Amino acid sequence: MLSMSNVSPSPGTPMAASPLTRACLEIDEYAAGLGWDQPARLFALVDTDRLRRQEPRLAHQLGVDAGDTGRTSLTPVEQDELPAGTPLDRFLGTIAWPDAVVGCALTVERLMLPPSAEASVPQGLSDKQLAKWVAAHPERQEVRLTVAVLRDGSRESAVRLREKDSSTEVLTGASLVPGLAEALAATFS
Repeated sequence: MLSMSNVSPSPGTPMAASPLTRACLEIDEYAAGLGWDQPARLFALVDTDRLRRQEPRLAHQLGVDAGDTGRTSLTPVEQDELPAGTPLDRFLGTIAWPDAVVGCALTVERLMLPPSAEASVPQGLSDKQLAKWVAAHPERQEVRLTVAVLRDGSRESAVRLREKDSSTEVLTGASLVPGLAEALAATFS
């Protein structure tokens, strides 16, 4: 399940932030480095110290050697690519994590409307019609959502607007993307 690519810590990640916030921001920065118009990416979150103790070879391959004290206590490990054409909610319903995985995260790009525009959404549209309506709306904004959850229920989110694509403009908070956080938390049920 663990792939050989991981996310390197970002030099701009705040050190005062919780380990989950730092991991979420590391993943956001990694995704930003790949550019926009990317597929959704899923990450396992593993305890860095446990990884070093139990899988020293893998820790070395992932670049989290014992002397690396600058790392967060959570190591994001990118998983295999999500299956093309499978709705995200259906895919997340198929995931089961081994005990070594203490959390997971997902980064995905979406179109969003400001709250003022949501009141004008026509009623009775199918999902496909609604997506088309949002895509044509003049106030739409492209965003990258990074949502991370732990087995203990902790949550964190990072939201990056395409028009303000800078690590200093990333909004963070535990309840920014509650639906996606719920779906990720359900992968531990």
